[in-house]
Amino acid sequence: IQFNTEEKGQNMICSFRGSVSHGLTLEIGETVQILEKFEGWFRGFSIKKPTVKVNRTTSNLRYETVVPLEDSVVTEVTSTLQEWAVLWKQLYVKHKVDLFYKLRHVMNELIDLRRQMLSGHLTQDQIREVKRHVTDSSETCRLKYFSSFLSLYPPSIPPSPLPLQHLSSRHSVQQSTTQGDSMRQRHGEACRIPVPHHLFVNLKSFTYNTIGEDTDIFFSLYDLREGKHISEKFMVRLNKNGGPKNPEKVDRLCALFTDLSNKDMKRDLYIVAQVIRTGRMLLNDSKKGPPHVHYRRPYGCAVLAMSDVLQTISELKEEKDFVLKVYTCNNENEWYQIHENIIRKSSTKYTAPSTNYGLIISLQLLRGEMDQVRRENPMIFNRSVAITRKLGFPDVIMPGDIRNDLYLTLERGDFERGGKSVQKNIEITVYVLYADGEILKDCISLGSGEPHITEHRSYVLYHNNSPRWSEVIKLPIPIDRFRGSHLRLEFRHCSTKDKGEKKLFGFAFTPLMREDGTTLSDETLLHQRCGAPSGEEIVKFLQDILDTLFSILDDNTDKYGPLVFQSLVFIINLLRDSKYYHFRPVMDTYIQKHFAGALAYKELIRCLKWYMDRSAEVVRQDHIQEAMRALEYLFKFIVQSRILYSRATCGMEEDQFRTSIQELFQSIRFVLSLDSRNSETLIFTQAALLNSFPAIFDELLQMFTVQEVAEFVRGTLGSMPSTVHIGQSMDVVKLQSIARTVDSRLFSFPESRRILLPVVLHHIHLHLRQQKELLICSGILSSIFSIIKSSSLETSVQEEVEMVVESLLDVLLQTLLTIMSKSQSQEAVRGQRCPQCTAEITGEYVSCLLSLLRQMTDIHFQHLLDNFQSKEELKEFLLKIFCVFRNLMKLSIFPRDWNVMRLLTSNIIVTTVQYLSPALHKNFTDADFDFKVNDKIEQETWRETGISFVTSVTRLMERLLDYRDCMKGDETENKKIGCTVNLLNFYKSEINKEEMYIRYIHKLCDMHLQAENYTEAAFTLLLYWELLQWEERPLREFLHYPAQSEWHRKEGLCRKVIHYFNKGKCWEYGIPLCRELAFQYESLYDYQSLSWIRKMEAAYYDNIMEQQRLEPEFFRVGFYGRKFPFFLRVSSCNRFFSLFCLPGNAGRIPASYRHAASQSTG
Repeated sequence: IQFNTEEKGQNMICSFRGSVSHGLTLEIGETVQILEKFEGWFRGFSIKKPTVKVNRTTSNLRYETVVPLEDSVVTEVTSTLQEWAVLWKQLYVKHKVDLFYKLRHVMNELIDLRRQMLSGHLTQDQIREVKRHVTDSSETCRLKYFSSFLSLYPPSIPPSPLPLQHLSSRHSVQQSTTQGDSMRQRHGEACRIPVPHHLFVNLKSFTYNTIGEDTDIFFSLYDLREGKHISEKFMVRLNKNGGPKNPEKVDRLCALFTDLSNKDMKRDLYIVAQVIRTGRMLLNDSKKGPPHVHYRRPYGCAVLAMSDVLQTISELKEEKDFVLKVYTCNNENEWYQIHENIIRKSSTKYTAPSTNYGLIISLQLLRGEMDQVRRENPMIFNRSVAITRKLGFPDVIMPGDIRNDLYLTLERGDFERGGKSVQKNIEITVYVLYADGEILKDCISLGSGEPHITEHRSYVLYHNNSPRWSEVIKLPIPIDRFRGSHLRLEFRHCSTKDKGEKKLFGFAFTPLMREDGTTLSDETLLHQRCGAPSGEEIVKFLQDILDTLFSILDDNTDKYGPLVFQSLVFIINLLRDSKYYHFRPVMDTYIQKHFAGALAYKELIRCLKWYMDRSAEVVRQDHIQEAMRALEYLFKFIVQSRILYSRATCGMEEDQFRTSIQELFQSIRFVLSLDSRNSETLIFTQAALLNSFPAIFDELLQMFTVQEVAEFVRGTLGSMPSTVHIGQSMDVVKLQSIARTVDSRLFSFPESRRILLPVVLHHIHLHLRQQKELLICSGILSSIFSIIKSSSLETSVQEEVEMVVESLLDVLLQTLLTIMSKSQSQEAVRGQRCPQCTAEITGEYVSCLLSLLRQMTDIHFQHLLDNFQSKEELKEFLLKIFCVFRNLMKLSIFPRDWNVMRLLTSNIIVTTVQYLSPALHKNFTDADFDFKVNDKIEQETWRETGISFVTSVTRLMERLLDYRDCMKGDETENKKIGCTVNLLNFYKSEINKEEMYIRYIHKLCDMHLQAENYTEAAFTLLLYWELLQWEERPLREFLHYPAQSEWHRKEGLCRKVIHYFNKGKCWEYGIPLCRELAFQYESLYDYQSLSWIRKMEAAYYDNIMEQQRLEPEFFRVGFYGRKFPFFLRVSSCNRFFSLFCLPGNAGRIPASYRHAASQSTG
């Protein structure tokens, strides 16, 4: 039971021991959840101990009622952090180092976000953004990963409510079975549905003085590169005074352009606003046409490049105003492309307005699904925002999403003069009629933001018999009225002389649906429909296509079964393409929620088996390989189809289904058992099958037990030829398939692991014995040992460790000896490097050996020794393992500062030797066994390593004690400085602790600054500067430095060092650093900084020539004798700490040490 923050709890204001019957011990400030109250008694539990419930709590307790005032998200973040703190400590105890640091990183992020929410300095929008970040789905996936992977929730601590109540992860899918998909899975990259973008546009005003007529303004998004509009139009109707024609729309002239993908945001997009006036034919000629007859006439156009404003509106969380100048067209024949002319700056084709003339709009970029955007931005949707959709479809169409839109473009026309001396003013009127001649009401839309209309009149181009409109209108016709509907277009001449109506001179009509049920289309679209559909069309209409395929399969399985199977394989492999990979969640959703092919599994199994059985016969196997690559989703369809059939028939034909799956696996084993050494085509088929095979385990687990699936997999892996009978390329593919099997969920179950482990170890043994693909094998072994170690916390793994010892221990020792021998000798051959003998692979196998020995118990060692048939075999084994131990102690397998790993290695070696020593003493005498190996371990490695370790610790302790004494005592600054120098040199040269070295550099620098030794401070800080590179590598927060790039940290250090050299009047040393900075600034074209540093360099030259300085005179001073502190003494190897001092100060040095005498060397 968890504390509900909406209910009232009780907060204790004094402690209670709980000494009464069923009493609960409570501390002051502790919160108690009250469940029941009866006659002065309470029953409840402490929030800190939710599983400890009491029947009664005395009513004499003093308490106060608590109603939480803080935000619920803050409360749950606090609760989550408290629970994770327990998990975090358990990660440390269980040596989950990687997860330990990952969880710490996530906790620090949550702590920082909680601090921001509690600060009280954020606006409502900022608070909403912080909450959104807290509940971000990417965090959800990571946090759920921690919980599910570790299973560390103790019984007394329930899982955090944060991921359950406030976090929602997006659909994720299993990784693809190709090698590229394997890499994505290895790095943990989840497949997610892309987050759409939405552009909010708000028209604030249209400042003009010369039109004086009603106007329609059409906003749309235009892609210059493709030369087409990508969105519907947003329509605004204004009166002659510039206000909304509908008074209810004051301050509500806004639209939301929806479903813009990441690809759309990278287009060369422009916001295009076309202004159409409604009034006289000619704006400045009142004689042209009667005043009561109005025409729609083109007036002007405005454009705004999204590339100019995208960064601004992306960073802001509020609307940003922009001004769009409205340009008028010089020639109406060019009106259809005026926006392109403005964008391309063809200034001869349009007229620029005055500066105070144009549209004022505000923009805001929103992200997320539409439901989320509505929740987070209620103020926008309260303004009756017009939803303006893309022309076409979004990147992802989820099953269940329905959209049927028909768009009509009045492109162009060609008309005769009809005996007229001048050309006509042509207007087209568009109607939608039903089959009986009835005009359909409200079936025409000019744009979002205005209601639908019954008829549409095009705008009129003055004196033009070949007008080009390129005017797009939408026909929102109801589905039930679509069949039988047709368009009627009426053509009228708008004379400016006649005072009557516009003259009808022609008409045309066309049905909207052909007899075959297809929609009216232009020639280009018709041409496209005659060929195969493109990949984009398939993925966008994925549900409809799949429904159609399985409908065909149900209607006529015998005739169309193979064709449907081929089509399904094509679609599945289309989703493996990186271009369409993000549509995989759509396929998963379809399978789980919309797939209804209950009988499909029979035909899919039959076709798949037929393909596999023919792999030994056919020469061209492209279609077979494609089917192998689609194995994962084929099994998804098979399993889901069988589940649907079982639900409908209460489990009928279960035996037949199991038999068909067993027969299918016989075909799989048949394909893998074929000898492919002489057939490159067959190699590709087997490789495709092995790549896809591990992806079907989770699907099989839905229908079969863990043991049954493990038996299927064991038989399949066992059917693969040994490494001597296949080529190197198949070797790699085989091992990669085994590696993915080991990393799969199936291998995590102890009952399946005992079945699979022998066959996996068999293949690893063969490769190690032949020294082939050692790097891949080491990765598989590392995963096995890690899984066994994790499982040992919950169940016995003695049998599994026994398998590994019997199969791999001896060959693992032999492999290590070979690798170490090659590693020692490879430097003798110049220019030749063996990829199998690198330090990386040596470390991998050493870690595997240590992990195995660490998990072995006395029972395992006893069984190991009992299995040797003779003393010679035992002797050979002992020689191998002792030689490996000698090399481990002698060679630098691990870095010197990996003290824990080196100590762990020593501990494992000591423990192993203790287990082996009884057999050694029992079976061998001095004459029988070569004890030189044991002597070498004792004399060469243990002794050397031990002496080196003790010496380093002793020298460090001496320096630390001197440093402590100097810092605590009332010593001179010179002694403190000398002690610090000695300590930082030790960290640098002897134990290579760079972090400690840098810390003492800054301590020494601070001492010099305090003593006003600016030159010495500059030289000291220069030591850290020399460690950095001019690179963009990110550096974490350290000392007083913020988190920044390495380049910026080095730049800041360089400026500081130059400043100290200037204060110390050592300009000669500052000039090279000025040049260094100047070179960097010049390479980055940072001319402002370059000018500043060049001026400083010039000033330093002036200072050298003009300012007077005392020439410093120094003496080197050495200290001899044990009465001096350790850091001052001259060492036996003539390395002595030197002090440089002025002549006047030289006489004061012995005064610090009463028993010292000054001695000059002349």
